[in-house]
Amino acid sequence: MEWIHCISYFFGGAFLANAVPHFVSGVMGRPFQSPFAKPPGKGLSSSTVNVLWGFFNLVVGYLLVCRVGSFDLRSTVDVVALGLGGILLSISLARHFGRFHGGNAPDSSGLRDAR
Repeated sequence: MEWIHCISYFFGGAFLANAVPHFVSGVMGRPFQSPFAKPPGKGLSSSTVNVLWGFFNLVVGYLLVCRVGSFDLRSTVDVVALGLGGILLSISLARHFGRFHGGNAPDSSGLRDAR
């Protein structure tokens, strides 16, 4: 395995992780932050823009994972590279988008008193 394949799988995992919130929000008809909003990454983009951005990320992720080298789900190195890219970007996205949606410090007002 060449190291360049591991880098490709790492970024493929990141693109695949980034596809999820944009595509899902768009399909649900909800606006969501995107690089095309004003200001970029903070303002909201339409659901259509998010479906297209999510699909683009899915295609790039596919190309990086399935068209570079020969990704093997049974190869620990391949899966770790993909997983690290996915989880690192996912944590970064959770922190970034959590600022706008209350996910970084959720209040407990919606929880019932368990007495």
